[in-house]
Amino acid sequence: MTRPARLLLPFIAAAFVPAAFAAPANVDPRIEELLGELAKVRQIDAVQLSPDGSQLAWVVRTQGKDSVEVAKADGSDAHRIGTDKPGACNQSDVAWAPDSHHLAFLSDCASGGKQKELFLVDTQAKAAPKKLAALTGVAQGLSWSADGKTLGFLYVPNGTRRASAVFAAKPAAGEIGVDGMEVQRVAAVEAAGGAVQLLTPAETYAYEFAWSPDGKRITYTAAPPPGDNNWWLAKLYVQNAQPGAAARLVLDPSTTKGSLHGLQMALPRWSPDGERIAFIGGLMSDQGATGGDIYAVPSSGGEPINLTPGIHVTPAWLAWTSPQQLLVAQVSNGQSQVAEYAVTADQASQGRTLFTLPADISDGSAEMALSLSGDHTRVAFVQSSYTSAPEVHAGGLDETASAAVTTINASLKPGWGKAESVEWDNEGRHVQGWLLYPANFDPKKSYPMIVTVHGGPSSAVIPHWPGVGFGGSPFSALGYFVFMPNPRGSFGQGEAYVQANRKDFGHGDLRDILAGIDTIEKKLPVDDKRLGLTGWSYGGFMSMFIPTQTQRFRAVVAGAGIANWQSYYGQNLIDQWMVPFFGASVYDDPEAYAKSSAINFIKQVKTPTLIVVGDRDAECPAPQSFEYWHALRAQGVPTSLVVYPNEGHHFVDPDHQRDVLQRALMWFEKYLPASG
Repeated sequence: MTRPARLLLPFIAAAFVPAAFAAPANVDPRIEELLGELAKVRQIDAVQLSPDGSQLAWVVRTQGKDSVEVAKADGSDAHRIGTDKPGACNQSDVAWAPDSHHLAFLSDCASGGKQKELFLVDTQAKAAPKKLAALTGVAQGLSWSADGKTLGFLYVPNGTRRASAVFAAKPAAGEIGVDGMEVQRVAAVEAAGGAVQLLTPAETYAYEFAWSPDGKRITYTAAPPPGDNNWWLAKLYVQNAQPGAAARLVLDPSTTKGSLHGLQMALPRWSPDGERIAFIGGLMSDQGATGGDIYAVPSSGGEPINLTPGIHVTPAWLAWTSPQQLLVAQVSNGQSQVAEYAVTADQASQGRTLFTLPADISDGSAEMALSLSGDHTRVAFVQSSYTSAPEVHAGGLDETASAAVTTINASLKPGWGKAESVEWDNEGRHVQGWLLYPANFDPKKSYPMIVTVHGGPSSAVIPHWPGVGFGGSPFSALGYFVFMPNPRGSFGQGEAYVQANRKDFGHGDLRDILAGIDTIEKKLPVDDKRLGLTGWSYGGFMSMFIPTQTQRFRAVVAGAGIANWQSYYGQNLIDQWMVPFFGASVYDDPEAYAKSSAINFIKQVKTPTLIVVGDRDAECPAPQSFEYWHALRAQGVPTSLVVYPNEGHHFVDPDHQRDVLQRALMWFEKYLPASG
């Protein structure tokens, strides 16, 4: 593998990362060792439990490629599907058929890595996987109808990129918004194989879907294309599961009354009798970053009912386990929690809490999603934390969290310090965050601290094992405290808390963060003269904005940031998200945007700042980083701008992932040395 380029740290520098890196020079050996250890983790992207609870299938990274493995429910007898050598091709997106024998998955093995195709394998036989359909586009989200006759999925015919705003945008060319438009639709293939059938209309971009209990209908969230931008305008539809069937509008958040008005919805789920559809509704920053209250609406249409008003947790995923009960995975005070909710016509009340974990959990299909057996007595998910690398966990669904059934990453040990939940009150709100101690912490010594602000803002820091790439945890291994707050705007304290920074980006949440720093400094040996700041996306914005409001931080790394909300409104490809958060467009209320724009207070910035961004970032476009860099350079503030080619909001090139973390580590080492 090629190695990252030498880190350039002149007083003023801008760099475009080349396609191939030269060998690094003058890199702290500790950083090289840390990056090497982080690279050892094997990511587990998905796990599915068979309906009868007897088998598991998971997707694990092997020699740089994703492989599907199948095992018994206790993790034994694990083996790879197919005969291709590990690392030769990619397999993904597993889905068990109702018979618990057949497993559907996507694979590019037969095409030599050129295109994924849909396969079906009988896990109880020795026969080779059978190709169900050739795919000429991009597919994801495999889901079987209850009768096992049809496999549905989300499909972009002739698609050139994964459907999500976080992936690299297509290069701008032709008539924007017209030429090359890619539309994701709900598609289906018969279990016996055959042509791909497109169920939803060509003029509608579908984001999520679910089969009705009898398999005759589907419900889905959708909006007109472009899909990356219009998720914030998505409506809920129901139609017969047939090509050309008429779609019936069930719910439009832009016209509905009550607490859902103008907000987002996600994860529609049919009630067992097919009469209602439950979903998560609230103020959400991105598709996939789900959180809010639990709502229900008649499947025939009508006004939605908020079943959980006033709760102080954030549901992120749900499943009906009976006509009167939901299983809910939720963020609770910075932790993952799974609980049962009793459901009536107009209310869902939390009953038994099954378990609460200082760890990240998911089956790979959605944030915090769980894979359940058909009788809802067994569960499987991937779990990781600051103390344990990712493993598949499976077992009975009860008040004891399931143990790991794999040892894929069992040899890995954390190189950072211990993790601690920190809680404080500020301006009448309860706030929580996570603190990593420096590795080999000595209470008699004084340490610097790096504050890492999460993206979103509608998101939350939940403990998870880091990989190579931008993130705060690795700083702990080099002798820093690392503070990761969940200020107002975050998930985990209820929907009112999530909405508390609407029209107030960077102000109230900054006061929450500063109060958290004060809380930590009162009990631990943190040197207030050695504070650093970093973050990505919304955290990148905060890393640009905070130095305009306070001189408390001595070094900054801003990843995929936003310098000027007013210019950003016209530059980004997802402007629809801004109205729910700012209350109006920039053209109708420019002051709401101006008060949170770092560029309007730029003369206050004195802090050395490294700025990093992907050149095809649709969410936080590179011109925002250029604008901030130009402003700092004009004032003689030490700064460096690094732009990564062919990268979107989430970096995918392993060399770029490594390089961006290495640069961040070395920037803080230069301007905020842990030994200073």
